[in-house]
Amino acid sequence: MRYLSTRGHPDRKQFCEILLEGLAPDGGLYLPEQYPQVDAATLARWRQLPYAELAFEILSLYIDDIPAADLKALCAKTYTREVFGTEAIVPLRQLEEGVHLEALSNGPTLAFKDMAMQLLGNLFEYELGRRGAELNILGATSGDTGSAAEYAMRGKQGVRVFMTSPHGRMSAFQQAQMFSLQDANIHNLAVDGVFDDCQDIVKAVSNDLEFKRQYRIGTVNSINWARLLAQVVYYFAGYFQATKTEGERVSFTVPSGNFGNVCAGHVARMMGLPIAQLVVATNENDVLDEFFRTGVYRVRGSADTHETSSPSMDISKASNFERFVFDLLGRDGARTAELFGTGLSKTGRFDLSADPLFAQAATRFGFASGKSTHADRLATIRDTFSRFGQMIDTHTADGLKVAREHVAPGVPMVVLETALPIKFAETIVEALGRAPERPAKFEGIEDLPRRVQRVPADAEVVKRYIAEHCA
Repeated sequence: MRYLSTRGHPDRKQFCEILLEGLAPDGGLYLPEQYPQVDAATLARWRQLPYAELAFEILSLYIDDIPAADLKALCAKTYTREVFGTEAIVPLRQLEEGVHLEALSNGPTLAFKDMAMQLLGNLFEYELGRRGAELNILGATSGDTGSAAEYAMRGKQGVRVFMTSPHGRMSAFQQAQMFSLQDANIHNLAVDGVFDDCQDIVKAVSNDLEFKRQYRIGTVNSINWARLLAQVVYYFAGYFQATKTEGERVSFTVPSGNFGNVCAGHVARMMGLPIAQLVVATNENDVLDEFFRTGVYRVRGSADTHETSSPSMDISKASNFERFVFDLLGRDGARTAELFGTGLSKTGRFDLSADPLFAQAATRFGFASGKSTHADRLATIRDTFSRFGQMIDTHTADGLKVAREHVAPGVPMVVLETALPIKFAETIVEALGRAPERPAKFEGIEDLPRRVQRVPADAEVVKRYIAEHCA
């Protein structure tokens, strides 16, 4: 299996090369040259597999430069009951007729990012060990990516983490999860700005090829193909739990800001998983919903990025969206480069509404979308607790609200549960008048000493910080 850039760079690379690399040299994102196809017989064979074995089967279709026995051992080491709390790893539960929740939040940091990040930490350590090399991970987080990455990488040999986050814009619990870590290889940088400023810093540093090579910069954001690939597995696991036979179809609703989580669903669908619809649920920062409704992709500036009660989706520039548009445009690298490179940098938008290919987003690729507001979140949290006795977090509430607008008879709708309520306790208290349960290991976390450096939204400042701490 070889990988190419969405912007047309001629190089073709193997998995372990792009595992440590992040962005392609031309600023594009990596995708496989083709998606492996999975037929009904293969689905039937996979249906009864434990999660770790299912992960191995899917990953091995994309990874041919790690010996099979080693890859199987890495999957078995990652996806355990001890780490994720259940044998199913991502258990599915029915909420109401036709609507299910797939629990992706049982990992160490109580968010779906653990599903991929735990594997990524083990892959990094394995590959760096093979090479006798080190890696400095630079990331951006709007909340959950940061803690998931830091918990996965803490204490790992040969790895340092430099995680940027928007100062004051994460929940108190999210901040405490990250900033309370005292491990020497973990560095938190609170940026004066919004998440998109953090993401711009990561891309600017990644595009400085000389600095990237000198300081061995890698990424754990969803621009990293390995992370997205790991997320593909739980779409298959959710499908198997929601169906009895391979002839059935399932839809998924995904709370989405950066388009990474739902892009994994797109990959699963391209492989042949019988997905009817992939429903993108946004909050007030509705750049993705606007695109799927109108064909216009319009990036917002910092001043127009709303601070909401589902903060992990407070994103107005969806970095993973480029992967889908590349496929939508028939894998035209030159045109993708024009839209995401030249076009966005000049005008902050592009318009595909008049392009006949835009209609295929819904017809061929199965995408739909919707938007949820703070009032919607509160109402959905109250309704779910009142009717079903189940407490859900704010992002899952966005997903559930939008999912109900797209339920089709005879097609199970699976809503991806992306975090546990404790991560957004303030809004849960506002909605229900009571605080969510807190796992014992996180008691008093907000009162722990903090290790964090506040910095301006300046890539040069971040580069100087990295250089100083890699000496």
